[in-house]
Amino acid sequence: MKLLLFALPLLFLFTSSIRENDQNTKTCLSAEERKLYNLILEYRKSNGLEPIPLSGKLTLVAQTHARDLADHYSFDPGNKCNPHSWSKKGKWTACCYTNDHKQAKCMWDKPREIAGYNSPGFEIAYYSSAGANAQEGIDGWKVSPGHNPLLINTGTWEKVKWKAIGIGIYKEYGVVWFGELEDDESTDQCP
Repeated sequence: MKLLLFALPLLFLFTSSIRENDQNTKTCLSAEERKLYNLILEYRKSNGLEPIPLSGKLTLVAQTHARDLADHYSFDPGNKCNPHSWSKKGKWTACCYTNDHKQAKCMWDKPREIAGYNSPGFEIAYYSSAGANAQEGIDGWKVSPGHNPLLINTGTWEKVKWKAIGIGIYKEYGVVWFGELEDDESTDQCP
């Protein structure tokens, strides 16, 4: 089984069931996405941190990106566009996010572009050839020097107060988006 975590240092960290969204339709979480959300909250609580409210808008972005990666991203270490990139096959601006961070803004703006979330978002993501799942995602992120600080607000993220989180798991990809702006759109359990 191949497990890869994606993170970039400092502010360059990045993001199932999905419903088409016109920015007013509620998103929903699959059971595995709900499990990942709960595992993140438990991990934060064990570190003395408050929960992060689930965001319908950031969940839409996370689910959209997980699906775009699974359906359109060619996972190849030689690919100049890393998995924080977005294809040109959707209702968004394509983005080739390279490891030199020159295209960071195109990624940070996806919550605004896709869901009307009026603040930048920060994404963490992982890939598993066996299929993404909640436990593997959180276990990998906990031991990752690039992901763990974002999850538990240490290092660069120490003074940040996350006010919204979105979760997406689809096929081989797990994606989580964090934001500093409250979101009044809720997320439901999928039927």
